[in-house]
Amino acid sequence: MAFPWQRRDIPPELAERVPPGQVLTDKFPVLHFGRVPDYSDLSAWDFRVWGEVEHPFTLRWAEFRALPTAEETHDIHCVTRWSKLDTRWEGVPFTHLAEVAGPTAQARFVIFHAEGGFTSNVPIATAMQPGCLLAWNYDGEPISPEHGYPMRAIVPGPYFWKSAKWLRGVEFSAEDHLGFWERNGYHNKADPWKEQRYSAG
Repeated sequence: MAFPWQRRDIPPELAERVPPGQVLTDKFPVLHFGRVPDYSDLSAWDFRVWGEVEHPFTLRWAEFRALPTAEETHDIHCVTRWSKLDTRWEGVPFTHLAEVAGPTAQARFVIFHAEGGFTSNVPIATAMQPGCLLAWNYDGEPISPEHGYPMRAIVPGPYFWKSAKWLRGVEFSAEDHLGFWERNGYHNKADPWKEQRYSAG
C-alpha cells in the first residue's frame, strides 16, 4: 500500500540513486520511538565526547555552535521504504570532532548517544567519511523538534535510523555496541543497497 507522500514513479534519471525496495517522497515523514524532547531552553544543554580518545571534552550549546561548520547535501533512505533526495544540512563535520578528541588506535566504532537513552552505532570509518555531520540546520532552517532539534547526526550511507536525533554525545569505542534499533531486530550494517533492513537472528 502506498502512502500519500510516496511516489512510485521514479524518473529514469533518478533510478540509480534509489536503492531496491524504496519509493521517493517529496515530503519528510516523521518516524521515531518515544516522545519529542522539549528543548525550548538550551541553557542546560551539553554535548559530551568520551571513550577511546586522548582528549575527552564537554561543550555547552554556544560552544558547540562556535565550532567550524559545513553544508552537505545527501540522499536519505529510511528502512520503512521511503527515500528523499538532495536533503541539505548544516553542522559540524564529524572529522573536526574527531580531530579535537584524538581517537586512540583502539577506537574502531562510534556510538551516538541521544535523549532517552537512544543510541545508534557505526564503524569509525563510516563516521569519518566525507559528509558526516552533527547538524542543527535542515534546508536553511533550524531542524524541527520532531526531526531532532537542536542537533542530530547525519550519517551518509546507511539507513537513516543510524542518524540519531536529539544527539547529546559521541562515544569512541574499541568494541561495537548495538544501538536501540539494532537490539530490537534491525540489521547492524544497515546498507540500503543490500536491503539490510532486519537482522537474520
